[in-house]
Amino acid sequence: MKLCIYNPNKGRVIFHIDANAFFASVEMAEDPSLQNKPVIVAGNPAERKGIVVAANYLCKKRGVYTTMPLWKALKIVPEAIVKKPNHKLYKAYSVKIFDFLTAISPIIEVASIDEAYVDVTHCQYLGSPIHIAQSIQRDILHLFNIPVSIGIAPNKFLAKMASDMQKPLGITVLRKRDIERVLWDKPVQDTYGIGKKTAEKLHEHGIATIGDLAKADVKWVESILGFRGIHLHGCVNGTDGRPVNPDANTSYKSIGNSTTFPENITAPSTISDKMKLLSSMVSERMKQKKVVSRTIQIMIRYGNFKTITRSQTIEKDIWNEEDILYHAEKLFYKHWNGDPVRLIGITAQNVIKKNEMTTQLDIFSFAEEAGKVEPLMTAVDELKRKFGESIIKKGSEL
Repeated sequence: MKLCIYNPNKGRVIFHIDANAFFASVEMAEDPSLQNKPVIVAGNPAERKGIVVAANYLCKKRGVYTTMPLWKALKIVPEAIVKKPNHKLYKAYSVKIFDFLTAISPIIEVASIDEAYVDVTHCQYLGSPIHIAQSIQRDILHLFNIPVSIGIAPNKFLAKMASDMQKPLGITVLRKRDIERVLWDKPVQDTYGIGKKTAEKLHEHGIATIGDLAKADVKWVESILGFRGIHLHGCVNGTDGRPVNPDANTSYKSIGNSTTFPENITAPSTISDKMKLLSSMVSERMKQKKVVSRTIQIMIRYGNFKTITRSQTIEKDIWNEEDILYHAEKLFYKHWNGDPVRLIGITAQNVIKKNEMTTQLDIFSFAEEAGKVEPLMTAVDELKRKFGESIIKKGSEL
């Protein structure tokens, strides 16, 4: 299939982005001397005990797999470098990558520490789906040294199936009309959502391939697997109406927006106008979700597609447009090298609910200061909703 021809005029465009051999890739990103060497992440390297948590592709090509006993893996690849798991480090990389993706599209659902669904249906201004995927893949590799595979499809199930087809650094499109040709001859256990026990149950009823499941009567499948069988039957026939749901995220929370310019720009006035708009969009979404943040991140993509992200942690909780804009502009002009800019993104990272927030005000001034600011900001927001954004202006704008 030619990737360049995929540009649907209607329907959803969903990405499933999967970091390849994530734990091992992070270890290699942290220690460049590990590049082009076999790397295994496992529980007890010193005593050669435990199981393989992750292995890079140099090991996988020789037969090492996740959950393999470490001693057995080292028999296969005796020269492998074994690293003890560092989950705090992996989480830090995960957060940075998902923050980057949030600036591309705010409709992101984190599926695990190393994978996420991103709805790019309304991101046509960034280019075709293939172009967006190639940019994401290139930028994540450039910024974080982490390879990712991306599945592109009209729904989550097909996107997930597609991302598994080419690893590492693959981009795969899977459309509904391709399902029968691409999927139906595969073993039923290759279906996302079907594990070993479910596959054995289906085998007992003569369902050996994905095609067998797709062509079976849905009521019969329901009698075998229950309500879940209805969902799986729909999926292998190309139907999966589940939305990409940002609210499903648990340990990761960021709110961001980005904009791509129709042409490369260098005019500070144009950049400032766009940053004000982005700050307003981020602020409005934060207010809707009743959250605050202490970390602002900006993303700059230059005309040559080089992309940088920079963040700053501040001492107070912020959520309004003016504070977000102030810190975003400060970051931007500190790190912008003056070259033409193609894309700007602003993200509020590590957001928390307002009722969970802490403040740096001392115990005596907290109630007084909070009592002054909250009603004022509420009144300003209400006036803007009723009479438009221009109803209240700064003195410098009059």
